[in-house]
Amino acid sequence: MGSTIIGCGKCLPALEVENDELKALVDTNDEWISTRTGIKSRRVAVDETNSDLAEVAARQALGWIDGGHAERRLDPGEIDLVICATITPDVVSPSEAGLLRRRLGLSNAIAFDLNAACSGFVYGLAMAESMMAAAAPSVAGAAGRNPVRRALVVGAERLTRLTDWSDRNTCVLFGDGAGAAVLEWSDERPGILSSFIANEDDEANALTCAAAYEAPQPFDARGISLDAAAAGDPGLARIDEELAIGEAVADGKPRQVLRMNGPKVFKFASEAMTAAIRAALDRANLSLDDVACIVPHQANERIIKYAAKKLDCPLDLFQLSIAHTGNSSAASVPMALADAYESGRIQRGDKVVLVAFGGGFTSGAVVYEA
Repeated sequence: MGSTIIGCGKCLPALEVENDELKALVDTNDEWISTRTGIKSRRVAVDETNSDLAEVAARQALGWIDGGHAERRLDPGEIDLVICATITPDVVSPSEAGLLRRRLGLSNAIAFDLNAACSGFVYGLAMAESMMAAAAPSVAGAAGRNPVRRALVVGAERLTRLTDWSDRNTCVLFGDGAGAAVLEWSDERPGILSSFIANEDDEANALTCAAAYEAPQPFDARGISLDAAAAGDPGLARIDEELAIGEAVADGKPRQVLRMNGPKVFKFASEAMTAAIRAALDRANLSLDDVACIVPHQANERIIKYAAKKLDCPLDLFQLSIAHTGNSSAASVPMALADAYESGRIQRGDKVVLVAFGGGFTSGAVVYEA
């Protein structure tokens, strides 16, 4: 018995921006980008909101519209849990998951967001599986828990809202999109066999993004002060300094943009991906020889190639979808998973590994039987 993936879907914004089009913004070209990242184009959400993208992907995963992989159509009332992994919600409150619950009419669902950066979807799967297993009828004490038989896990991002389009080292990387998967507790199928999630301190502040809260606070340490409101929030300035992102303000650039030290992120990511895959396989008592497909976070094709070399396995074992999506953070893995199902790479009974790494630093992997 276990939590089985019975549906997945994806959604990309309408606007596709090819590499050579970015020459109008920064000193770059298609050859420079594609040879270093494997990216040929990315999608940019102009008219679509994060919720719009998430809704389409979710509907595919639930089998309500054609185009996604779904074993059967589910009634909205059958969903007990919605987890949305995102760092770019449309609003602070309600949560993106709460908005999705309302849009889809999931009247029985618990709904909340999760922020683990690019690892968010993998973290979401691990959390959903844990909640479902804890509430399973066969588990002692399960009657005292919220019943969770089916869960919708979504990764949705509009990273282009946080992109500094004057920085050629980062603006060529990011894209928008959403992916989703539906989990169902089964008494006959094993589903998720193992999960591994981990964190490592980003001591070098290699990947950061400031908050941009704008409402002035009329207080200082002594109480009410109109001067404090005019001066801004000293707490934010302290965090800026701590995270080494104060220069985003000092240079007159937008403060809420992603700042990345590429070499340091590459070093962490390449090590974290292989470690997570090995740990998850060990927990499932499996080896790479048992795996039909690895679906990795699509951050940079060179990271995936490095992982394949270090694991001593063929690159063909990995699902590569980055060429026309770019790095879409938490949406990356579920969108690539949908691609793998659509192309027929994953068949019933196959062992599949989902693996991701992201800011924080975060990393994780899930092994499941399709």
